[in-house]
Amino acid sequence: MKKVILTLGFTLLSLNAQTIRDIRFDGLVQISPEIAKEIITVNVGEELNGVKVDESIKKLYSQRYFEDIWVDEDSGILTFHLKEKPIISRVRITGVSQDKEDETLTNAGIKKGDLYDEIKIKNVEHNIKKDLESQGYYDSVVEVENNTLDSGSVQTNIVINKGENIYIKKITLHGAKHFGYKDIEPVIANKEAQFAGWLLGRNDGKLKADQLKFDSMRIKEFYLKNGFLDVKVSQPTLRTHFEDYSAELSYTIDEGPQYRVGSVDLDIDPSIADKKNLLENFKLKKGKIFDVTKLRKDISRIRDKVSNKGYAFANIVPDVKQDRSKKVANITYRVVPNKKVYINNITIAGNSRTMDRVIRRELYLSEGEAFNQNDLKDSQNALKRTGYFNDVQIQPHQVTPDKLDLIVNVNEASTGSIMGGISYGSYAGFGVNAGISDRNFMGTGIEIGTEIDYSMGEYGDGDDDDEGRTLKGSVNFYNPRLFDSLYSLGGNIFKKNYNYINYKEKSLGASLKLGRKITRNVSASLTYLYQDTELSDVDEALKNNVYYQEGKIVKSSFIPSLTYDNTDDYYLPRSGIHAGTSIEYAGVGGDAEFLSTNFSLKYYYGLEDLIDYDLILRFKGRVNIIEDNGYLPLNEKLYMGGMGTVRGFRYGTLAPRNEDINGTRGDLVGAKKMAAASFEMSFPLVESIDLRLMTFYDYGTTGREDFDEIHRSSVGIGIEWPKSPLGVPLQIFYARTLDDEDLDRTRTIEFNLGRRF
Repeated sequence: MKKVILTLGFTLLSLNAQTIRDIRFDGLVQISPEIAKEIITVNVGEELNGVKVDESIKKLYSQRYFEDIWVDEDSGILTFHLKEKPIISRVRITGVSQDKEDETLTNAGIKKGDLYDEIKIKNVEHNIKKDLESQGYYDSVVEVENNTLDSGSVQTNIVINKGENIYIKKITLHGAKHFGYKDIEPVIANKEAQFAGWLLGRNDGKLKADQLKFDSMRIKEFYLKNGFLDVKVSQPTLRTHFEDYSAELSYTIDEGPQYRVGSVDLDIDPSIADKKNLLENFKLKKGKIFDVTKLRKDISRIRDKVSNKGYAFANIVPDVKQDRSKKVANITYRVVPNKKVYINNITIAGNSRTMDRVIRRELYLSEGEAFNQNDLKDSQNALKRTGYFNDVQIQPHQVTPDKLDLIVNVNEASTGSIMGGISYGSYAGFGVNAGISDRNFMGTGIEIGTEIDYSMGEYGDGDDDDEGRTLKGSVNFYNPRLFDSLYSLGGNIFKKNYNYINYKEKSLGASLKLGRKITRNVSASLTYLYQDTELSDVDEALKNNVYYQEGKIVKSSFIPSLTYDNTDDYYLPRSGIHAGTSIEYAGVGGDAEFLSTNFSLKYYYGLEDLIDYDLILRFKGRVNIIEDNGYLPLNEKLYMGGMGTVRGFRYGTLAPRNEDINGTRGDLVGAKKMAAASFEMSFPLVESIDLRLMTFYDYGTTGREDFDEIHRSSVGIGIEWPKSPLGVPLQIFYARTLDDEDLDRTRTIEFNLGRRF
């Protein structure tokens, strides 16, 4: 560039002073001539000045669009000749896994459509090396090559040769007296290498350089949770041995004394909240070891209570006074409510598919109303219960001292699925299936689906090699908010053909369901169900059995139901209750005449707030009672076993039996009463992919006239995956029966897809 400027200056100085009659540009593509004229420092009508032209060249270079610029003049016409940098039209990267390519290029700062620039390329090499070091790879080699294409653009090829991992052999806490490495190991990212570190749950010891600066803060937070308010933790010191790529990591810690909680007080206007009630529910109590996380939870509890009164931006200041002689911390929470706040605007973000109105109809907050924290939480939970979103966050944003905007950020889940291929089910055995479904059709919140399934599995109560064939299909729809009202409408049409060993059964039916939300958490519905069932080809051994009579059976029934649901998520609730009751009255025409009463309860309780660990406890129970009002078909009776009752026993194989001619127990004839309960614990297994481990205990009892004719129980362990690669929740169980009998049919492995945990 210096050569161009000197030549230009010599040429211009040799000319007589001339007036610039016109300014032209040759070679512009990325910017327009009008923009270029605004950048340069010369104008039409001015006298030609070499210094100003020189300055114009520098300003054009500073835009970083050009690799060469020169200027000539002819009869007062000044022409800027520009050679633009080529465009990167393709980027190829090798040396990283395919799923990491986009992330690597983003971190490197290069993408298709960028202008090729030597400085940019050097930065790309530097950024990739730094990114690899943050992942624990040292001495990596990054090579960038460029090929010019026919279009004049370039293809950039990035070749990465990952270096060696550094493994942490030893972590030392200098000055620590109360805690050692084993205590802080769960909270830090960089850990000592363990034997067989590649196994799940073991530490491989790979250095995570980008997490080192945060590990110091994590250690300090650990001490603050255990009462060491004066603790000081140094930045980490890393000693690396490049001959074997090992390292030793150390921290210097000045623990100070451990404090317990002294007095706890609250300074708050009594018209806003009941001081005594709040103090009784605080986590930090006198005599307990001081814990900064409990302090934050108490502040959050105060904020929720104050926000429910409309004071969304109250100042809550914990005044912690340390008495070093007594080693106690006296706490006073001071609350300054500020102005009552009203909602200004509500903005929906993150919904590329779901319509705004589908989200807004679940909100219990609206523009112009006073802010209420409970309404915000209920709105957030209501959106999560729809199952349309992976996550929902409603964030208040202050715009004036007495007004706020609400930003509803949603992360949409995959609600549609197309299925096809070979399948295996715990009940149906091997088969082929195909179907399409969407719980949020075109973002409207409407659920539609159709499915066809053909399988060859084990049915009835015969030997293990008994096989039956099943062909079933269904079409269903459900609109949870008809015309965005409180009403819902749904229905389905289904057909089933069962080929059992001893008989054939065909069913054709349809249902229509109308519902309404009564309160935020309570809804009611009324369903009409029509079903035509035909038994044929009944085995000679069963023809004299009253329960297996050939012919058609028509069921026409009404089913009123009531449901309560205040859970905080659709697939993986951590708190709340889901309870329901329904009564099916069959006898509105048709042949079947019976009354079936059903109760169900699911209770979820997450312990993370109490023990700082994402452990979820669950209780699930159900009770079913059927009364025969004239004719109770065999297929309407109750059969226990499998998912939803007692896992470990084959689906529907636990029920009373009749007696054969020898007086021994014969065919299943079903029950009229059944009760089942499950106790479950769910633990995080691989947090990065939200994979969880669960254990369970199931118990069930059933009988003809009483509940206690048959008792069965089981225990087991399982894997649950709310966001599985299949696009729907996945559960796999290993179950062990505790009290099976001779004729019981058991199954150790069970799984289900798409079911609420």
